[in-house]
Amino acid sequence: MLQTLAISHYRSLHGLVVPMQRLNLVTGDNGSGKSSLYRALRLLAETAQGGVAAALAREGGLGSALWAGPEEIDRRMRAGEVPVQGTARRHPVSLKLGFAAEAFGYAIDLGLPVPGMSMFDREPQIKTECIWAGPFARSANLLVERRGPRVRRRAGRGWDMLEEPLSAFDSLFTQLADPQRMPEVMQLRDYIRCWRFHDHFRTDMAAPARQPCLAIRTPVLANDGHDLAAAWQTIVEIGDVDGLTGAVDDAFPGAQVAIDAYDGRLSLTFQQPGLLRPLAATELSDGTLRYLLLIAALYTPRPPPLLVLNEPETSLHPDLLPALARLLIAASVRSQVWVVSHASHLIAALQEAPACHAIRLHKEMSQTRVLGQGLLDAPAWYWPAR
Repeated sequence: MLQTLAISHYRSLHGLVVPMQRLNLVTGDNGSGKSSLYRALRLLAETAQGGVAAALAREGGLGSALWAGPEEIDRRMRAGEVPVQGTARRHPVSLKLGFAAEAFGYAIDLGLPVPGMSMFDREPQIKTECIWAGPFARSANLLVERRGPRVRRRAGRGWDMLEEPLSAFDSLFTQLADPQRMPEVMQLRDYIRCWRFHDHFRTDMAAPARQPCLAIRTPVLANDGHDLAAAWQTIVEIGDVDGLTGAVDDAFPGAQVAIDAYDGRLSLTFQQPGLLRPLAATELSDGTLRYLLLIAALYTPRPPPLLVLNEPETSLHPDLLPALARLLIAASVRSQVWVVSHASHLIAALQEAPACHAIRLHKEMSQTRVLGQGLLDAPAWYWPAR
């Protein structure tokens, strides 16, 4: 389970350290930084997939993703005595992401290459990467340390230096995932790759989830939901079928979901009380289809260590949100859950659960802060030096 998430110089997250628990609810006004925090978590996940540079490119490049304010906002700027303005830069351009889990911690520092050396001189380079044991990094608990192209690994009381240099544009997860030489890298890479994000379920009339799918066992629902019927039937055969049917009845009392098979393909149907025939997926409302997709995602027979949902209330009627909250609370028993929401009904229902850890964000001088978090309230965190 993740215990701490840390971000520095990413959009409005100028320096944020957030404690995490089993069920995490991120709220705040529009523009408070909820989406930036979610996207930073996705960037962290991209490091294990070898796509962090490409993910930043999709955001407009490192220059677009960096904090747009001055390097430091001093007391006089906060008091309005002097205008907010830039000064001579004292530190190099840097975007830092990191987390601490129960077994290992990880941090990455991204910057710019030396100008004039290549036509790709705006492509982000990895300046440092570190893996450690414990709640935060310090010299005594570092296990793997990368500075530029050079990597060293802890060996007893000393260090082993790797002879071959690393590419500046790829994470050590893609270059050193060796179970014999670098077991920590391999274990942490596999852990991050198991994180699961659900935020792009389509429910329009041409949505893939409305179409029949191939009859192939599907323990993990696809991001676009095109294999909904196969994922549902997989849960029925090898998963928590009682929880699955209970979740449907909780949201739609008396309704039942069935899967029909024809010529190697599966189709989902939805039977409601009072109707003489079941409804096909093409006939379902956007809200009903989205809720069934959420049920299939959260009752997966292969629960991930971290399950992240961005505004799951989209297209749902407010009356469905208490049932959605119960669905998320049940999922937090199997996985660590991170929910970003601004729906008051869902927030209120989730906060009734004793396990809910609410993280309310707000802006101070355009910097995202956790409401009520003082200097001594944030978890201990130290960024490894370049």
